[in-house]
Amino acid sequence: MKDYIGNELELFKHAHNWKKYYAKFIEGYLKNDVLEVGAGIGETTHSLCDGTQNCWVCIEPDGQLTKEIEIKKENGYLPFFIEIITGTLDGMDANRKFDAIIYVDVMEHIENDAEELKKAANFLKPNGHIIILVPAHNYLFSKFDESIGHYRRYNKDMLAKAVPEGFQKVDLRYLDSIGLFASLANKWFLKQDYPKLKQIKFWDNYMIPISKIVDAITFYSMGKTVVGVWKKIQANE
Repeated sequence: MKDYIGNELELFKHAHNWKKYYAKFIEGYLKNDVLEVGAGIGETTHSLCDGTQNCWVCIEPDGQLTKEIEIKKENGYLPFFIEIITGTLDGMDANRKFDAIIYVDVMEHIENDAEELKKAANFLKPNGHIIILVPAHNYLFSKFDESIGHYRRYNKDMLAKAVPEGFQKVDLRYLDSIGLFASLANKWFLKQDYPKLKQIKFWDNYMIPISKIVDAITFYSMGKTVVGVWKKIQANE
C-alpha cells in the first residue's frame, strides 16, 4: 500500500454530507463483526460505526495514523469497543472471521488490488460482504491522485474484475454525478493540483445535495465515485 502524502484525510473529514450520502448504500451490511481496512485517521469509522456492531476492527499500516485513532477512541469521538491494529491483512490472526470487510478510499492505494481482495476473502464469513468505495474513471487521474499515492481510478468493470471468484454482486453503482462534471472542469480548465478546504466544503454543501437528485434520475449511471457490495457465497449456493 502506498503511503499517504499530504493532508487529504484532514480535508475530506469535513465532507459530512458526502459521508452520509454514501453511507446509506452500505450501512445495512455493517452488522455484527466488521473489519475496516485502511482506517486512516478514523473518520470513516466515526461516520459508519453506529455502536450496534459486536466488534469493529480498524486496521491501518501507518502507525502515526493509528495513534490518531487511539486518541479519538480515548476522548470518546469513536466508540469504546473498536479495536485498532497497526499493520495489514498479512499480520492478522488467520482464524478471525468477519461479517463485513470495508475498503473506503483505500483500494486505489494498493498496487495489487485483486491479491488484496483474495486475502480479504479468507477473513470473511460465508454470506458476509465485501464493501468497496473508490474514485472513478482513469481519465480523471490527476496530479492530486498521484500526490496522495493512488495507483489508479476505477470504472465498474475494473472494480468487479478485482473481486475474486466465490462472490456474488449485490450492488455496484456510480455516485456524485455533479462532482464528475466538476472534476472534468478542473482537469480541462482550472488544472488545480490540490483542493482547498473551502472547495471541499462547497462541493459537500452544494454539489452533493444536487448529485443525490441527479444520481437517482440517471439511475446511478455516472459519477466520480464507484461503490460496490459483494456477498461471499457458500459452495452449495
